[in-house]
Amino acid sequence: MTMTSYIFLAGASRGVGREIAKSVTAQQLKAKALLRKETAAAELKALGIQVVFGDALNVGDVERAILTDEPIHTIISTLGGLPDDTDRPDYPGNKNLIDAALKAGVQKFILVSSIGAGNSVGALSPQALAALREILVEKDKAEQYLIASGLTYTIIRPGGLKSEPPTGNGVLTEDPRVVGSIHRADVAQLVVRALNSDSTNNKVLSAIDKNQLFGQPEFVEFRLD
Repeated sequence: MTMTSYIFLAGASRGVGREIAKSVTAQQLKAKALLRKETAAAELKALGIQVVFGDALNVGDVERAILTDEPIHTIISTLGGLPDDTDRPDYPGNKNLIDAALKAGVQKFILVSSIGAGNSVGALSPQALAALREILVEKDKAEQYLIASGLTYTIIRPGGLKSEPPTGNGVLTEDPRVVGSIHRADVAQLVVRALNSDSTNNKVLSAIDKNQLFGQPEFVEFRLD
């Protein structure tokens, strides 16, 4: 990517999105973040990220943020709701981002989803599936919309997320049966590596810590070039 184009972040106010913001700026990439509230703005600005206020559920806000004179190379979305949220952005928010990305000629769209979406549904225990079912349905719709959009995409599905420091043992795999835990900071590192890797184009990948697998199945690690 050229130094004049931006990485656009949606969901950077917390969790994996916040860790991705740190990783992107550590690579000295220019970044812009869509924020709904002021709470995370000061921290993101301190990282050197340009902050745009708006709601991903509002088409006008999304288009104002993305359809500008400053070209956006890649959109990275970690938008997601919590089980007790009433307005979850998992599908409608990501749909708005995907539609705007198409209009803006964005080169790549990286969607951070979840193990349990799509063909990885069988990796989860019945208990986990029951607890997350409504969210996973929305994440699956977002994945399918992105795949059908014609954009160059990478979908990364992390396992159970932890907030501890990175272990460096985060890996990607195309095997949808794999499940385990992974630290948010390790997901962020994998996302930034995928950003710079054409081998991840149009791939759906699960992200786990190879030392925190559930059930220890044999799997083939996806090699990032």
